[in-house]
This record gives sequence, C-alpha cells and structure tokens, in this order.
Amino acid sequence: MSNQQTAAKLIIFDWDGTLSDSVARISRCIQLAAEDHQLPQPSFDQAKEIIGLGLSEAIRQLFPSADASMVADFSASYSAHYRSQDNSPCDFFPGVLSSLQSLRASGYLLAVATGKSRAGLDRVFKATDLQGFFHGSRCADETRSKPHPLMLQELLEEHGMAPQDAVMVGDTEFDMEMAVNANMPRIAVSYGAHEKSRLLEYEPIVCLDDFAKISDYL
Repeated sequence: MSNQQTAAKLIIFDWDGTLSDSVARISRCIQLAAEDHQLPQPSFDQAKEIIGLGLSEAIRQLFPSADASMVADFSASYSAHYRSQDNSPCDFFPGVLSSLQSLRASGYLLAVATGKSRAGLDRVFKATDLQGFFHGSRCADETRSKPHPLMLQELLEEHGMAPQDAVMVGDTEFDMEMAVNANMPRIAVSYGAHEKSRLLEYEPIVCLDDFAKISDYL
C-alpha cells in the first residue's frame, strides 16, 4: 500500500459493499435461493465471498456442479427474493453520498462498475434518486464479469482516457484484480465483503476504513 495520491480524472466505483451497505441482503437472498432448490445453504461468509461477481459466475463458484439450467433457475429465484426485499434501497455507507456529491462538484467524472444486473442498477439509481448522477456505468450482464477488465476498458474508451487517468474503488479481490488486469490504480475499502489483508495483496493506493477520506488520495 503506497498511501500516495492519484491524478485520476475518472473515478470508478463498485456498488455493493463499497457504496451500498447491501452485503447482508445479498447474502440472505443467496441463502433463500439455495433453499428454494434444495441445495446446501451457504453460510453468510460463503455467500458474501462471491459478492462482486456476475450472478451466473457467483452461482457456479458456490455450486460447481450446477448446469446451465440450474444456474438459470437459481438466478431467477435469487432475483425474485432480492426484488421482494428491494422496495427500500440499502443505506449508503457513512460519508458516501456527501463525498460523491463533493467529488462531482469538484469536476471528477464518476462511474460504476458492478456485478449487479442492468435492471438492478437502474432500479437502485431510481430508488436513490441518482439517475443521471454518474457519468457512466457497466453491469455484469452487459459485459464480462469481474475480474476480467472489460468493463473498465469500456468505461475508459467511453471517456477517451488511459488507465492511469482513472482509479477503481472497491471492497473485494474481484475489484482489485480487475483493476490490476486493466493496469489501473486502485483504492480499496475495508468495510465491505472481503478482508483488508486480502485487498492489500493487490497494492492499492490506500485501503480506506472511512469512505469520506477518499478525497485525501485524489
């Protein structure tokens, strides 16, 4: 961890576990979907391990023997459970919304790179009144899942930037590995799905315990 600043113009955020305190909700919906299909119920820790991946990739990691039909059925069950609990959006972590507003006002371009589906991300944008707030976004069902770098590469291309013009902010190894694969600087947060010690292996600029301190490294 270098504890240095980055000259990034484009800041790309993971959503679940980085901006949104949604890890518990996602993990519980994974457990409920497993019950629906008489599959061994993952523990909370096992379920949160896969947060950040696209849903199909997450299911295959949890249940390696699942065939395409089971992946599709499990995905439908998970999505139904999540939508039923998603009438009210999960809270943002402390300092997130005010920091995002400050960064945008300061002229930074802000984007989201998430394992959520496009429908899920658009739904939470609407529920949090953030339609049009971000300058770009990529979801796992419209590009490659993390840790493949394609969603970052697409956002860079969209804004005409090189990897060193941007920074990826996330809470999982998948976020950090994706940024490494894209040759992009990265900032980790310690309060999400994966332990701080695991994130530090990817040599982030900093691993933040408090999101509001992100501006100190930009």
